[in-house]
Amino acid sequence: MASNSSAKTSSQTENVQTSPSPQQQDVKTKKYLIQFRRCEHVHTAKSRILDLKKDEVVLTQTDHGLEPCRILGYGPQFELPAEKNPEAKNDKAKSSGHGKTEKRRKPFRKYQVERRVKQEEIDKYKRLIEREQEAFQLCLTLISKHRLHMKLIKVERFFNGSKIIFYFTADKRVDFRGLVKDLVQEFRTRVEMRQVGVRHETKMIGGLGCCGRDLCCSAYITNFAPVSIKMAKEQDLPLNPAKISGICNRLLCCLTYEYPLYKEMKKGMPRPGRSITLDGKTLKVVHRNVLRETITVIDPQDPKQPILLTKTEWQAARNRQKKKSPSPRGGKQKHQSRSAKSRKK
Repeated sequence: MASNSSAKTSSQTENVQTSPSPQQQDVKTKKYLIQFRRCEHVHTAKSRILDLKKDEVVLTQTDHGLEPCRILGYGPQFELPAEKNPEAKNDKAKSSGHGKTEKRRKPFRKYQVERRVKQEEIDKYKRLIEREQEAFQLCLTLISKHRLHMKLIKVERFFNGSKIIFYFTADKRVDFRGLVKDLVQEFRTRVEMRQVGVRHETKMIGGLGCCGRDLCCSAYITNFAPVSIKMAKEQDLPLNPAKISGICNRLLCCLTYEYPLYKEMKKGMPRPGRSITLDGKTLKVVHRNVLRETITVIDPQDPKQPILLTKTEWQAARNRQKKKSPSPRGGKQKHQSRSAKSRKK
């Protein structure tokens, strides 16, 4: 009996040791916030190394090979529904008729931390940034030598040395074939020239917005959404280019943030210029505050004394006005009878 009990206890302890806890099963990888260059976008990368610290340099797998990056801290440990099952999401979009919009959206970049860097790789990484600055200055001198009408923005050099990318802006098309030949002879590697727009230029350079924070484009925006002056009108903003334009002299990207909310909240509110009946008086709407859901009305006979109506007040007045107004069917019948009479005449 003692031998059987000891065998049971030993088997139970073996099962306890071999079967990992649900927490151990979940924590196989961690997500970290990484940054390849200073003042650039912050990305999220998975890592099997669970003890990475802030400002530590690691090698991360990208589309063109391993690239060094800096650890900024822990990232979101949960996964988005699109990351869990992207195929199911596409199927739902196709069934709902929004398949085209889903295809246009670019998927999130998935990075994987491979390992920590060695000391010689850290020195190479520091030297890489210095070589990018040297290539920037050399390209400026070659641009002036070839008398090209272009503005150099940024130089990006791959860690493995396979390619150098020069970003520039220009008003027209530029014939930079001679410039590329000189750059290839100087660096002995692949050279790519990329022309970008004004918004991408601001995104690469960075800066502070009118709100006092880092620019949204240089912080986290990956795709520029179309912005129109209609969004500023919908939010009752002053149509002053200096106030609704960013550093890039284009409309502020943040105009798209609250536009759907304003559009939805304004549906049930009376527009300025409309009339509303309150206590037997016909009042005119002159202003509406969307966030507070209040409207300002005036009496045409005494316009110097505005009246502020809350949501409950103007909704009650509007409901009374709807009850008193004739039904649309009666209006149609009257219109039909009038048209019939005119035909008989």
